[in-house]
Amino acid sequence: QVQLVESGGGLVQPGRSLLLSCVVSENMFNFNSMGWYRQARGKLRELVAEINIGGRTTYAESVKGRFTISRDGAENTVYLQMNDLRPEDTAVYYCAIAPFRSGVRCLNDWLFWGQGTQVTVSS
Repeated sequence: QVQLVESGGGLVQPGRSLLLSCVVSENMFNFNSMGWYRQARGKLRELVAEINIGGRTTYAESVKGRFTISRDGAENTVYLQMNDLRPEDTAVYYCAIAPFRSGVRCLNDWLFWGQGTQVTVSS
């Protein structure tokens, strides 16, 4: 079983920044994509950001220009830099792996998940 461990969540005021980290238990370049999902209370799980094996990134429209996904291959770590946080960003954030290539991503593609880290944006 591949393990992913997220960290970096917390309580921040609107406009502040957080950096989330996800440590993967094996070489993340064994997989097609790494991603960050979030799930707010009472809401569906939402794909926030994805980076594929070639380095191409995609973002949810709601976070474009504010969030950046990146990775450190040497440390097998994926990051999500979150800037200008807003109350609507409040959610549990999950690191996830989609091992295989797919033309259109869906939730079923993401086969490995971290435990989640809570991000709360409130004044």
